[in-house]
Order: sequence, then structure tokens, then C-alpha cells
Amino acid sequence: MLVVAFGGPQGRADVRPFLANVLRGRRVAPERVDEVAHHYELFDGVSPLTELTLRQADLLRRRLAERGTPLRVYVGMRNWHPFLADTLAEMSSAGVRRAVGFLAAAQRSYSSCTQYRENVEAARATLREKGLADVEVVYVGDWHTDPGFIDANAENVVEAFGRLPEPLRARARLIFTAHSIPESMAARFPYERHLRETADAVAAAVRARLARTDPVDHALVYQSRSGRPEDPWLGPDVCDYLREEAARGLAAAVLSPIGFLCDHIEVLYDLDVEAADVCRQVSMPMVRARAVNDHPRFADAMATAVLQTIARYSSGRPLPIVASPQ
Repeated sequence: MLVVAFGGPQGRADVRPFLANVLRGRRVAPERVDEVAHHYELFDGVSPLTELTLRQADLLRRRLAERGTPLRVYVGMRNWHPFLADTLAEMSSAGVRRAVGFLAAAQRSYSSCTQYRENVEAARATLREKGLADVEVVYVGDWHTDPGFIDANAENVVEAFGRLPEPLRARARLIFTAHSIPESMAARFPYERHLRETADAVAAAVRARLARTDPVDHALVYQSRSGRPEDPWLGPDVCDYLREEAARGLAAAVLSPIGFLCDHIEVLYDLDVEAADVCRQVSMPMVRARAVNDHPRFADAMATAVLQTIARYSSGRPLPIVASPQ
């Protein structure tokens, strides 16, 4: 098993080198880099993503063993330690020749899935350049509506509703958030559709858990936009949305970061700092549901996706994609 994630710095000294890895090949204004670095420095330069991803991987290992398929589970990161190339080298040296890849993103886009596959292919090329045995990787299918993933999010949302004053709960809106991407990218991938399918399924599960007769009022917004201001990205932005809806009389907000699997810096800063500050400015109560993190039902979802992939290829190996003959 290979779990592939974004990575995150583990101290103040890591922040700038980490951001250099994240931004490699992109032209970003120095003031924007300084701004993002400050977000990390507010948390002493430590992103919880690494620890949480390692916990997720350990839970996956346990679930697979419990379900009769014990596998070694490795973690490789795109932008920080443990780097993918180092993890693939460790796997190769340990005799691993084939692996199932689990990308730490529920909804599919270029930046959340395809780019990671390209990173794995680059790490495999590095193996071959070093004379190490290759490690083939096949990937799990879409799992953005897996019952375990939906249950984990719904349970966290219900807990968040419970932190609102009782008179506000029925009047609060459930606002799902996800990382914005360029509209040009969204046109080529099912990212928006996947997000809406996840959001609708979680809202339905929340309704059932709260035993409500009316549908749960919910919306999908975006956060963490980067890139040039003149380029169109998916919206609305969460902070703009909160201001506008407060002006229209929204009583309270429950934010749920369904586009993220961990409470890492983008969640902790963009929602717990920026969005929370907006809500204070407009005097609107707000609570934030946890991401799935190391929720047991998310571990079930991961294991199901892996076992389905193993079953899919149990009678043969996947064929490579080749160009059609001219």
C-alpha cells in the first residue's frame, strides 16, 4: 500500500523550503509567499497533515489486517518528508514490486489526483535511474461517496451543530468548503460534481442523524484560492459568501471542510482564523466541523477502496495505456 499526500513542514525552519517545493515551476509574487509563510508561522511552522496522514495510514493497515488482507502501508509526500522518491526507494529495497496507491483526495481534479500520479511516475523513474527495481502502482477508484467517508463527515457535522446554542441549530446553514481550482481545470475533471455528490450525501446523512423532517439547508463554497487575480477560479469564496449571507439574514453557519481529509494549515487558517474573523465582524455565530482526520469510519472507507482495487485486479494485471496505431 502506498498512501500519497501533500506533505507539510514540521517546524519554522521547514516553512520556506516547503513552500519552495509547493511553488516549484510557478511564478508567485514574493509578498504572496510571505503571506502564506506567515500562516504556517502562526502555528509554529508545524502542519498537522503529516501526523494525521501517518495516523490514517496506520488505521488503514489495521483495517486491512482485520479484514483478512494484511499489507505493509507506506506513506509518500509530494512536497515534504517522507518524500515520494525516498518512500519508493524504501519499498523497492524491501522487495515490494507492486502496490495499491491511495491518493489523499476524495474529489478528483488535476491538482488533487493526476498531478500526484505524475509525481509517483517521476519517483519510479528515479528508481530506475538509480538501478533499483521498479514498483508498479495501481490506484483505487473514486470513493467520494463511500458510506464510511460520508458517515465520518456527517458525525463530525452533527457534533459541530451541537456546539451552537440550541435555538440557532434549526436556522443554521451547513456550508461545505473545498479548495478552489481554476475554472479551466474544473472543466476537464469531475471535481465540482464529486464535491456536490459528497455534500448532498453528507447533508442527507446529517438530516437522518438529527431526525429532521425538513432537508438540511446546505451550500458549497471554496477557499484557499491561489494564482493570478485575473484568472477565473471556482467560487464563491467562503469569506465573501459569509459576508453576503449574513447581510441577507443568515442566523448561523456550520462549516465543513469536505474537500480536505485533515485539519491542516489551510483549514486551520482559512476557516478557523479568516472565516471565523469574518463571522465575528458580521456578528454571525459560526462553528467548524472537523475534517475526517483519523475517524474510524474513514479508515473503513480507505480499506474498502483498497480491497475493491485488489479484487478488480485479482485475475490479471492492469494493461498500460498506449497510443493508438496511426
